[in-house]
Amino acid sequence: MVSIVATLGHHTDEVSCCSFSPSLLATSSGDKTIRVYSASDFTELPFSPLTGHGYGVHGCCFSSCGSVLLSCSTDGCAILWSSETGEVVATLKHPDRSPLRFCAFAPDSSFFVTGASDGTVALWDYSCKTLHRCSAVSEASVVACSFSPCSQMFVSGCTHGDLRLWDTDINLLHAEKNAHDLGVASCSFAPQFHVDGSCAEFRLASCGQDSQLKIWIVSQHEGAAYVMRLLHTLTSQSAPVLSCAFSSDGELVVSGSMDKTVAIYDANSGTLRDTLKQHDRYVTAVALSPTMPLIASGSTDRTVNVWRMGDGVGTTAAASRETVCQVGRKLPGHSRLLLSDWSEEDVRTWLCEEGLQELVSIFKANNIDGVELSQLNKETAAELGIESVGLRGRLLRRVEALKKEQSCSDAPDEFLCPITRELMKDPVIAADGYSYERVSIETWIRGKNTSSPMTNLPLRTTFLTPNRALKMAIIRWRSNQ
Repeated sequence: MVSIVATLGHHTDEVSCCSFSPSLLATSSGDKTIRVYSASDFTELPFSPLTGHGYGVHGCCFSSCGSVLLSCSTDGCAILWSSETGEVVATLKHPDRSPLRFCAFAPDSSFFVTGASDGTVALWDYSCKTLHRCSAVSEASVVACSFSPCSQMFVSGCTHGDLRLWDTDINLLHAEKNAHDLGVASCSFAPQFHVDGSCAEFRLASCGQDSQLKIWIVSQHEGAAYVMRLLHTLTSQSAPVLSCAFSSDGELVVSGSMDKTVAIYDANSGTLRDTLKQHDRYVTAVALSPTMPLIASGSTDRTVNVWRMGDGVGTTAAASRETVCQVGRKLPGHSRLLLSDWSEEDVRTWLCEEGLQELVSIFKANNIDGVELSQLNKETAAELGIESVGLRGRLLRRVEALKKEQSCSDAPDEFLCPITRELMKDPVIAADGYSYERVSIETWIRGKNTSSPMTNLPLRTTFLTPNRALKMAIIRWRSNQ
C-alpha cells in the first residue's frame, strides 16, 4: 500500500525537480527558488527558500552525504549550497552561459555535471570547484544525465532521443540512437551494479516523449566495448513520461507522466505495482529517499506530494483530497485552489498566515468562505463588525494582493514570459517568433546570449517588435478577473 503523507504547496510556479538526501527533501521550480524540507516531518527549513538564481531553476540534487545541494537554472549558472545553513558555497557559470537543463552529482562526489540547451555538458571537479571538461555531446538540447554507481561514467539524453554513455573525460563509450524516438526526458542509473567474472553490469532507466519507460542493461566485458540491451519497455502511462528514478535498493523504478500519474514498477520483472493519481496536472519530477520508504512527486500544479510505501502512517492514495495532510501549505496565493473554491477553514488558515488572527472568530461566526472573501469591500468589512480602520484597511489590502496574485497564477500560458514565467506587461516579438517580456529578453541579449531562449538557435537580429495584440489580450483578460 502507498499512502500520501504530505502535500507541499509553497512554490508559485511549476515544480521542475525533487531530490532527497538522507535527511532532507529539496524541490526546485520555475519560480526561481529551491525549497528545502526536513524529510522527517516535512517542515520547511528556516533558510528556505534559496533564491540565488535569476531565472527558473530546472534541477537540484544532493551530494551523496547530503551536505551540499546543487542547483542549475536558465540563467546559465550552477550553484552549490550548504544544506546545513543555506549559504552559497560556489557559483559556477556554464561556458557561454547557455541555459542549463540538468545537473547531477557523481555518487562519490568527485565530479558533478551540468548540461545545457546548446548541446554541451560541463564536468566539474567538486573538490576544487573548477571546470574539468566541457564538450558538445549533442546537436540538440541535453536534458537528462545520470552517473553510474561506480562514478566512472555518466549517461546523457537529448531532445533528439539519443542516449550516450561517457567516461569522466567526456570520451564517448556508447551511443544508443533513437532510444526514445520523440526525445529523452529523463534517465537514471540504478544504485547497484554487478560484477560477474570479467563482466560489469549496470541497469539504467530512461523515459521520454514516446510515453515509454525503458529499463536497459549496460554491460562491459573486460577490454571490450560497452553494450546496451533493452530489458523492459513499460507502457502503463498514456502520455509522455517526464521523470524516472530507482529506489535505493534498485528493486523499484518510479516514473511521472503528463497523464498526471506516478507509476511504480518492479524493476526486475517490469510489472506495474501501483499507480498514484493525486496531481491535477503533469507530473514533472519523481525522487525516492535513500534511507526511508518515501517517494516525492512534483507537478505543474505547483505542488509536491510525498508518499510512503508500505504500511506507513497516512491516507491511501485513493483517499479523497480532503483527508490529505497538507504540511507546510501556504494558502496566500500559493494554493492550487482558486479563491472561489476555498472553504471556510481555508480562509481562516489564510488569516492566520497573514497575521490577522484577531479576525478568525469574526469570520467563523459569519461563515466566510472563498466566495465571500473575494467579494469583500469596505462596506461589507464594516458590516462584519471590524471597527478598527487600520485592521480593516490591512485586511482589504491583503485580499486585493491575494486576488492579484491568483489572477496572475491562473493566467493562460501564452500570457507568461517564457524566460521568467511571469505575466507579461510589455510583450515583444523576438527574431525567433516567440513573445517575451521586453525587460527579460533585453536582459537576456545584454548578457551576450545570441541564441533563442526557446529554440537555442541563433537570433538573426536583436530587433524586438511590440506585440500589441497580445498586450491588449492580456489587458482584457486582467480586467475580467
